[in-house]
Amino acid sequence: MTDDIVQAALDAAEAKIDKEGWAELPEGRLLTLYAAHDGVSLQVAKIEALLRLDGLLKARSNKGETFLLARKDVFAVALDGGAKGAQARKAGFLG
Repeated sequence: MTDDIVQAALDAAEAKIDKEGWAELPEGRLLTLYAAHDGVSLQVAKIEALLRLDGLLKARSNKGETFLLARKDVFAVALDGGAKGAQARKAGFLG
């Protein structure tokens, strides 16, 4: 994945760079990275922040997990719909 594509995804998600260089998504917004290597695919979901390193993407999930991916193996980014105008789901049954 090129840096231009990563930047376009972060711009679309309205990410902000923190003091350590992490691109953090706004509260309630998450993304999924899709990677593949030698025919094996990997989906890394619920990512709240990305850090770009030389040829690598470091991804931090909303559960505090950290993933390190070769940028050349990442081929797509999916952004969730976010909380803009969406009503939060409520527990229980709707009648």
